[in-house]
Amino acid sequence: MKVTKFGGSSLADGQQLKRVFDIIRDDSERKVVVVSAPGKRFKDDTKVTDLLLSYAKATIEDTDATDIIEAIKHRYHAIGNYFDLPDYDLADLDEQIDHLSTKHYRSFDYLYAAFAAHGEYLNAQLVAKVFTHLGVSARFIDPKEIGLLVDDNARQATFDTKSYDTIAELDLSTSERLIVPGFFGYTKNGDMATFSRGGSDITGAIMARGLRADLYENFTDVSAIYAVNPNIIDKPTAIDQMTYDEMRELSYAGFAVFHDEAIIPAIQGGIRINIKNTNEPDAPGTFIVPPTEVQQSRPVTGIANSNRFAALYLHRYLLNKEVGFTLRILEILKRHQISYEHMPSGIDDLTIIFDKTLLTQEKIDGMLADIASEIKPDTLKWLPSYGIIMVVGEGMRNRIGALTEIVSPLKEHHISLQMVNQGASEISIMLGIQPDLSDRAVKAIYENIFK
Repeated sequence: MKVTKFGGSSLADGQQLKRVFDIIRDDSERKVVVVSAPGKRFKDDTKVTDLLLSYAKATIEDTDATDIIEAIKHRYHAIGNYFDLPDYDLADLDEQIDHLSTKHYRSFDYLYAAFAAHGEYLNAQLVAKVFTHLGVSARFIDPKEIGLLVDDNARQATFDTKSYDTIAELDLSTSERLIVPGFFGYTKNGDMATFSRGGSDITGAIMARGLRADLYENFTDVSAIYAVNPNIIDKPTAIDQMTYDEMRELSYAGFAVFHDEAIIPAIQGGIRINIKNTNEPDAPGTFIVPPTEVQQSRPVTGIANSNRFAALYLHRYLLNKEVGFTLRILEILKRHQISYEHMPSGIDDLTIIFDKTLLTQEKIDGMLADIASEIKPDTLKWLPSYGIIMVVGEGMRNRIGALTEIVSPLKEHHISLQMVNQGASEISIMLGIQPDLSDRAVKAIYENIFK
């Protein structure tokens, strides 16, 4: 049995959904289908999720949302009309969209979460209707029906692993295909709460583990995962196989093809993942597997970079001698509800790296003020934009000269680094760099290692 997830680009319009239908129809093992909200149909298009967030904002501000509502309805109608779906099926979706703004929500965060979740919620219903209309029996599964529980973090929810027991009870004995909306679950109070953006991958992995699937297929718009961003290198090396840990490191640092949190249920369940292309379904794609299944013949699997970070640099003499120094820093972060990504340090200095997409200026100002007054550093510097490059490969374990192969080409291209850090696992080396130099550095490293 396979759990098969389709991303927003695979479901953007009727033509794409027809490809999805053919993929599911042609393989009876694809029993459970997890769907995203309709994505962009063309470069300057707007994703349905973004339209729904605009609808949420208008609802909170009590401004006219007529045009936004019509745009949302149009996206679903266009798909339904492509398959000559009966009007009453589309009217059902229209009614749900209209009622979104009249419901009661516990907070604005839960309102935003519910509106955003409806991109998937409505699309899963539509996909089930289309499949059945085309002759493949399909049933919409509300995550509430299978007890897919999450914590009370409305827009950055964490899955409750107790839900695996109820997911395992799903009946897969018939030929019926089960269509599950991705991206969200329900709190114990019955509120919709979403994972982080791109979180339909997480739902797919949860379903695959809960149902003990033989394979988790993740269909997107590329035929493989590449060793580097194709926007930086033309026709980069395709990766045929990689390990769970390699994928987690790379997706965290910028490989947007797969959500880094979605790896965890797959690791825990020992489930193989296959990244495939909806538009080229016969291509083998990239397999993400346990390390025992990969024959390592290469030192580096992939290079990823992202400029979504910010950093705080702190200097104080003899900080390495002060017992509890790091604990005091962490207590300040906790007080302001701030998580950090990395904390490389020296004997007199420390750098804390943050995902700036999770920060507000209010949180930053409060944190800096408290560190200045309570820690009293000699130097305290906030870097609002910070680039990170991750060079990842199981083949780097115990490899002599791995760091030299990475750093040498940067010297030749006159590119300076702000930080170098290698984790204890030895499968990744992290480089801190000025954001405007990030792409040049990735290109130099790639050409040295892969060519």
